[in-house]
Amino acid sequence: MESGRYGHAVRWRVRGIALATAAGFLAVALGIRLLVSAGGVLDGSGALAQHSGTALYASMVYAGVFLLAPATRPVVAGAWAIAFCWLVECLQLTGVPAELSEHSLLARLVLGATFDPADLFWYPVGVLPLVALHQVAARGLP
Repeated sequence: MESGRYGHAVRWRVRGIALATAAGFLAVALGIRLLVSAGGVLDGSGALAQHSGTALYASMVYAGVFLLAPATRPVVAGAWAIAFCWLVECLQLTGVPAELSEHSLLARLVLGATFDPADLFWYPVGVLPLVALHQVAARGLP
């Protein structure tokens, strides 16, 4: 039996779109780093690589919210994504992410290593346009 607007098939479709979207954001972030950084895809030096990577990380988190909870409204998903990013950024003040990042590439990509207050601005830059676009697109659905 289908439960409300988001039946089983729709939830899986949304999850597939969210996963593909997150992968697309990751590809763009790594592509920018590859093109502008001398040290390759893991080199985040330089303003363009650093700030675009931060905004695109937040965009991936926004997509990740729909992977976990496909029926979430865009504004709620945006709030969760920004809150998660800010939490991870503030966690960097403890030094735990830096320690984990020394031993794991995945931890480095997910948790970062050092606190940068500018990132607190760039996370909403990566999320708010997606919320607006998602709201507009959702209004066009039957």
